[in-house]
Amino acid sequence: MAVLKVIEILASSPNGWEDATKQGVAEAGKSVKNIKSAYVKEHSVIVDNNQVTQYRVNLKITFAVES
Repeated sequence: MAVLKVIEILASSPNGWEDATKQGVAEAGKSVKNIKSAYVKEHSVIVDNNQVTQYRVNLKITFAVES
């Protein structure tokens, strides 16, 4: 029987939400093993001088717990 755990992380990128998601999963993968999926819970942006400067995602990362 597999046991899964979910953690929530925030990631950002100046290049878009997709890139922020990829970077967030890659960074989480440095310390979390057996990542099975990522769910984008929320999107947001940072605006400076009427220009979008950062795209942010709130991710739920699901991974298998090793026994």
